[in-house]
Amino acid sequence: MMITRFAPSPTGLLHLGHVWSALVAHDLARAHDGRFLLRIDDIDGARSRPSYHQAILDDLVWLGLQPDGPALVQSTRADAYSAALDRLGAMGLTYPCFCTRAEIAAEISASANAPHWPMAAIYPGTCRYLSPSEQAQRLADGRTAAIRLDMANATAHAARIHGPLHWQDAERGTIVATPMDAGDIVLARRDALASYHLSSTVDDAFCGVTNVVRGSDLVNATHIHRLLQALLDLPVPRYHHHRLIGDASSGQRLAKRDAAATIAGLRDAGIDPTRLIADLRVGTLPVGYCWISA
Repeated sequence: MMITRFAPSPTGLLHLGHVWSALVAHDLARAHDGRFLLRIDDIDGARSRPSYHQAILDDLVWLGLQPDGPALVQSTRADAYSAALDRLGAMGLTYPCFCTRAEIAAEISASANAPHWPMAAIYPGTCRYLSPSEQAQRLADGRTAAIRLDMANATAHAARIHGPLHWQDAERGTIVATPMDAGDIVLARRDALASYHLSSTVDDAFCGVTNVVRGSDLVNATHIHRLLQALLDLPVPRYHHHRLIGDASSGQRLAKRDAAATIAGLRDAGIDPTRLIADLRVGTLPVGYCWISA
């Protein structure tokens, strides 16, 4: 059975870009007599709000995109993420990182000025080779640690077991995974149960998602997720990275931080949800919006 999901974060109100992603996932499942699931990605405890969670549910009902069954809420999944972290740690593929964001930014800035620095935005691995005594001293000094994935070792480990990693993308065909480009990603922090990469990968498998539908801005994340699937022996779904919706005046994709027009705002303005969904299905956007190619 085909299973898709829509996985918004309750850190703000939904906008038209979210509706497009939900609609693509909904219609794909319905076209194959499958299931359309909802997941609430509330691992960002500092910004997530119950009111936004309820607003997501209200918007989906108004749009006629009701999921099949109750939502999976990520804040209830701490044990699953902890088990995944423990498994990766037991393989020797993680390490504690004591760097603050300011320290990382300063080191990246210094490295970026060096000749031939290839990827200025990648974590430079400052804590990767700390000895156990050095780690213990930092903890004794009261410093908190994030958990990072040792990408070089993780990629080599996966290759030894599974060979070259790839995935199938409905819009792009076969994609060879190159997770090394991301550097040593964070898997968990003190203030987060797990990173987006770890939580999304674990939960897609837990829910039996066969087809992951999300925006083209998340293609790069899939390289990391494919690696985590290999390391954790999880199934590999098919991916659909769809085009995005942007603001016609700026050409930039819609984002919560830009106070993009919300679905609640469209509802208050008297927009007919049936007409809105019908228009989206044939590629017609309301005035003021534009398509951004994938």
